[in-house]
Amino acid sequence: MILREWQLMNTELINYCKKYRGLLEKALKTIKLNIKNESFLKDIETDYLSMAKNYLSDGIVFQEKKDYVRALACFSYAYAWIDSGVRLGVFYGIDRNLFTLYK
Repeated sequence: MILREWQLMNTELINYCKKYRGLLEKALKTIKLNIKNESFLKDIETDYLSMAKNYLSDGIVFQEKKDYVRALACFSYAYAWIDSGVRLGVFYGIDRNLFTLYK
């Protein structure tokens, strides 16, 4: 019974990784850079995007190593960077199904 439950949990974890990686990749393709001038916010925009891409990259490595817990954590962190950037206004993302919009 325990083995069956573990297999079921592992299958769910694998499916969550696929789902959230897909959402993350869609979100990265959807956002537009919103800061046009060289300012402190431009640095934040660059940093947020870099963090999201780095976490995505790390998540892919973990996923390939079948370390699905760490992969899902990386995908979640990456998504949080993008979503907070949209909420802050450094990224433009209009899709309410993907992002937590300010207004």
